[in-house]
Amino acid sequence: MLDEKTSARRSSTLPLSLPPRGLSRLQAAEYIGVSPSTFDKMVAAGEMPSPKRIGARTIWDRKALDCAFDAFDDGGANPWD
Repeated sequence: MLDEKTSARRSSTLPLSLPPRGLSRLQAAEYIGVSPSTFDKMVAAGEMPSPKRIGARTIWDRKALDCAFDAFDDGGANPWD
């Protein structure tokens, strides 16, 4: 049985190689690799962008998430060294 996320993606008209530009809160959190509650805290702290409202939908811009994620600095530490 397919999970909801997989079945929703398969019913999309976008090719699998083209990710959607607008992401829901859950998708945005998963995209950057954190839980939804951690994502909410990051948005409130200004570490992640605020959502956009399009009609009744609240969505996050994937490109804005990329920019915010790229801005994180790990202090120069490399855990692989």
